[in-house]
Amino acid sequence: MLQLETLFQMQQALDNHIEEKHQLQQEDLFSRKSLALLVEIGELANETRCFKFWSVKPSSEKEVILEEFVDGIHFILSLGIECGFHQTLKEVIEDAPALNVTDQFHVIFERVHIFHKSKSLKDYLLLFEAYLQLAALLGITNEEIVDAYFTKNKVNYQRQENNY
Repeated sequence: MLQLETLFQMQQALDNHIEEKHQLQQEDLFSRKSLALLVEIGELANETRCFKFWSVKPSSEKEVILEEFVDGIHFILSLGIECGFHQTLKEVIEDAPALNVTDQFHVIFERVHIFHKSKSLKDYLLLFEAYLQLAALLGITNEEIVDAYFTKNKVNYQRQENNY
């Protein structure tokens, strides 16, 4: 099980830090964060190479895929915070994935678009669940997600301090 409460708290602190540093406290960042999530999901798909039927080159190392996956987790958490879901959401149900990796990416892209329009808790949960199902398909455990999130969170703070 993911440590959702801890991850939401860490993401809230990072979001606050970034918004204060860039004077964005009064801005609605939902649309930009949704687009950022789509970009990160695309970067993850690119590293898995799951769709590159024309190439024999293997997917990237698991560490690279895990880092890209966690970039998506950052934005999923941040979108949940934007909608106030972090105050009530304690767990996400993780059903066993039924699709292959390529089809799961399609589901996730679709769920991002649906959530972007509805901003509903139901659609947020469906997105989060689909993303965690992708982790299972990629052989990524919850413990690996949490560890990688902690690591990347530190990197994100360092980037802010270095005017990334």
